[in-house]
Amino acid sequence: MRIARFSMGDQVAFGVVEDGGQVIARIGGHPFHGVEFTGERFPVAEVRLVAPMLPSKIIAIGKNYADHAREMGGEPPAEPVVFLKPNTTVIGPSEAIAYPAKLSERVDYEGELAVVIGRLCRDVPAERAGDVIFGYTCANDVTARDLQARDGQWTRAKGFDTFCPLGPWIETELDPADLAITTTLNGEVRQSARTSLLLHDIPALVAYVSAVMTLLPGDVILTGTPAGVGPMSVGDEVGVSIEGIGTLTNRVISRD
Repeated sequence: MRIARFSMGDQVAFGVVEDGGQVIARIGGHPFHGVEFTGERFPVAEVRLVAPMLPSKIIAIGKNYADHAREMGGEPPAEPVVFLKPNTTVIGPSEAIAYPAKLSERVDYEGELAVVIGRLCRDVPAERAGDVIFGYTCANDVTARDLQARDGQWTRAKGFDTFCPLGPWIETELDPADLAITTTLNGEVRQSARTSLLLHDIPALVAYVSAVMTLLPGDVILTGTPAGVGPMSVGDEVGVSIEGIGTLTNRVISRD
């Protein structure tokens, strides 16, 4: 099932995406509490899809593909590298990534599979991870690469407003173990990998992160980006496609 958030005028609601992505059937309340259809159905082309979830926090994993760890100048880490992005980084499909040109000279795309947590949990064993996962979506862990190198830690580089596009919806019925993930820049493929290449798989990540902090419904875990990261410029269009989910597309504009 594909769960989306959409707006019509000043109203924001949840819906189930049907007919191959052409129609959205509105549901009442929040999907974490069950899906109850209202009977209203709209063409997707006539509504605006927004970020499918507003998490309390985004927990991101760095260097979780071996080739990416090496392209960043190091060896794959023995344990997951964990960092946080503020929820103010979240935008939805077709929303603009704002390039902070006064502060950064290089802003990179990083296409990733995102895990959406569906229930409050802590200390989740890896074998029970599926019990707390609501679904999966596409993400772009946008990064000011020069600031990342300069600061020595990643908060500023990863934390600008608009630096975490999510969408276009949440797929709740998906085996994430071996999915194709592709990032394009202006239609040209820049990243291409499979989630089977993750150094630390999704059950291991849920166990590792939940041993540190309580996860709340709607929280998002970014599972890491494959090799091929690179810079974006104002006017560029970046797309993150994941098999079984869909494509998240955003354009880059100047923040200043």
